[in-house]
Amino acid sequence: MIALSLGLIAAGGAGVAVLLLQVGHRTEVVTVVRDVQVGQVLTGQDLGKASISLDPAVHAVTADDLDQVVGKRAAVELRPGSLLAPSQVTKDSLVKAGEQLVPIGLKPEQIPATALVPGQKVELVHVPAQGEPETDKPGSTPKTLPGRVVKASSAAPGTGVVVVDVATSAAAGPTAAAWVSAGTLRLVLSAPDGR
Repeated sequence: MIALSLGLIAAGGAGVAVLLLQVGHRTEVVTVVRDVQVGQVLTGQDLGKASISLDPAVHAVTADDLDQVVGKRAAVELRPGSLLAPSQVTKDSLVKAGEQLVPIGLKPEQIPATALVPGQKVELVHVPAQGEPETDKPGSTPKTLPGRVVKASSAAPGTGVVVVDVATSAAAGPTAAAWVSAGTLRLVLSAPDGR
C-alpha cells in the first residue's frame, strides 16, 4: 500500500509539472503599437513584440518573422494593442498598375448594410438622377463599372455618409468620378466568386 501511495504521489507530481510547463510556455509575437491605415507601408516603429501564451488556433506573426513583415503593406486597418496576423499584411499594392482610386461618398441608402472590407469586389451602378430623363431603353440593364474596395470609412456622425475608396480601371475612373459628382452612383456588392 505504501509503495502504491508513493507511486501515485510521484505520478501526480509529474503530471502537475507537465501542466505547469505547458501553461508557462510563452511565444514572442509581433504586436501593433500605433494606428496603421490600409495600404500604408509598415515600419519598425509601427510594430512591437510581446511574450504571450498563444492558443494554437490563433494565427499571429512570431517575433522571429518581424523583419519579413516590415516593408509590406497593411491589408486592413491596424489598431494599437492588437496582435499582427499574417493575413493582415500584403506585399502587393492595393491599387495596381493601370488602376485609379476613386473616392466615393455614399449616403446610407446608397451603400449596402454589409460591412465593406478591403479586396471586396463591387459594381458601380449608374442610376438616373431625380427628374433626369431615362437615357437607356426601358428594360435595359443599367450601366455598371467593376471595382474593388480599398478602404471604407466609418459613417460620418449626423449624416451617415461613408467614404469608400474604390480601385477601378484607369478608363473607368473618370466615369465613376462623374457619376459620384452627379449623385447618380450606387454601390452593389459582387458575389464572392465574382459571378
